[in-house]
Amino acid sequence: MPDKLHDKVHRINCLTEEVDSLYHQAALRLGVSDSVLFVLYMLHINGEKCLLYDTYKESGISKQTINSAVRKLENEGIVYLEKHNGKSKIVCLTEKGKNYVGQTAAKLAEAECQAFSDWSEEEIDMYLQLIMKHDTSLRRQIEKL
Repeated sequence: MPDKLHDKVHRINCLTEEVDSLYHQAALRLGVSDSVLFVLYMLHINGEKCLLYDTYKESGISKQTINSAVRKLENEGIVYLEKHNGKSKIVCLTEKGKNYVGQTAAKLAEAECQAFSDWSEEEIDMYLQLIMKHDTSLRRQIEKL
């Protein structure tokens, strides 16, 4: 791999890690773990209910860690589980949970929107297209390993 391309890939990876670190900092500032924040975020963006499977799939966090986060939230009266199509479960917010999401995940979602507020719609669309293109290409390359 040419040095110039290697350097750019390294820089992209560093920036990606910096963004991940920002989400970790957000969780710390909001007083929750990364996994709890992700569960709450999924509930926020999905309208107070979310398939547990989708949370595993979209988070990149282990199933065991997500299950622990959900159990913690259940014990605190923030969420409850409903059965869905056999073995599937839906995570649902309680009334207490709706308030809690407003103090945590909703603040993160607003911060994300504010971070993009000075981008044009075209810039945001281009960013999305490039991320999806990279994801597809990298997935193909990893499948070859």
